[in-house]
Amino acid sequence: MKLSNFNFELPKELLAEYPAENRDESKLMVIHRETGKIEHKLFKDMIDYFDEGDVMVLNNTKVFPARMFGNKEKTGARIEVFLLRELNEEQRLWDVLVDPARKIRIGNKLYFGEDESLVAEVIDNTTSRGRTLRFLYDGSYTDFRRKLRELGETPLPKYIKRDVTPEDEERYQTIYAKHEGAVAAPTAGLHFSKHLLKRLEIKGIDFAEVTLHIGLGTFNPVEVEDLSKHKMDSEELIIDERATEIVNNAKAQKRKVCAVGTTVMRGLESAVSSDHQLNTFEGWTNKFIFPPYEFSIADAMITNFHLPKSTLLMMISAFMGHDLMKKAYKQAILEQYKFYSYGDAMLII
Repeated sequence: MKLSNFNFELPKELLAEYPAENRDESKLMVIHRETGKIEHKLFKDMIDYFDEGDVMVLNNTKVFPARMFGNKEKTGARIEVFLLRELNEEQRLWDVLVDPARKIRIGNKLYFGEDESLVAEVIDNTTSRGRTLRFLYDGSYTDFRRKLRELGETPLPKYIKRDVTPEDEERYQTIYAKHEGAVAAPTAGLHFSKHLLKRLEIKGIDFAEVTLHIGLGTFNPVEVEDLSKHKMDSEELIIDERATEIVNNAKAQKRKVCAVGTTVMRGLESAVSSDHQLNTFEGWTNKFIFPPYEFSIADAMITNFHLPKSTLLMMISAFMGHDLMKKAYKQAILEQYKFYSYGDAMLII
């Protein structure tokens, strides 16, 4: 499989700028892998495709307000700072991206907040846009994190050109988010409402939770025609014993295991034993799934509609078959499904 196999024409107007009015009422395309049958539903109808004892695996990572705006000392130039990951809690060191990057050099200071109550110093260049910042803040670590939250905004993907609204803080977050650490939402999970989760629970569906903190690498374009040469960014993954028990029991009883999102699927496939059992995991994964690939754990998947040439589209192709994926995406464009983070959903069974 080559990169060019994953290119298609996506009309700009199908990129979702806003979420559906109600989480569980976005459109849902249901794909039957064995027959190739395609159905058009609403997301809340997904309950009809699962039975008692089936398992949904959710990514309970929580998005933090990673995008901040500061001013450069002396010139006052406005600089966007995107927090990627904390490097050292004690020294307040962070790995960040800056924009415009050409103006930001080692030794520069950046001031945040109208009262300039937070200052950061650039101490290293990591990539063309990457920098290491040391935040200079006198208060406790808890106060410092509170300050970052206060000054940061919801890190909506760059393709959304509008300003961030207060609604985004709630809607660009799953309702089951628990562990802060992601800079992008596990978007397949955005479609679940409290009401739908309750209905699934009443029907006897089990839930297993894993944590995969999504980094900006999820948006990195693939720039090599030979997919085997593409390197994924590493992301932190935690799968505990409770999750492995729920998943392995369901598999032993021949129940469906549904991965809610590409991040969950990557997480599960990063922690597989040689006898196709799910293992506990605590560490980093840079798993890249593209066709051909044999999946070990999940036999169903919920996902959004992805961009041309994206690693997410490649995983979907590996899971449902390339020709069926192309057919489904063609229909999605014809039927005006919305794409990407705030877009509509697909259930592959």
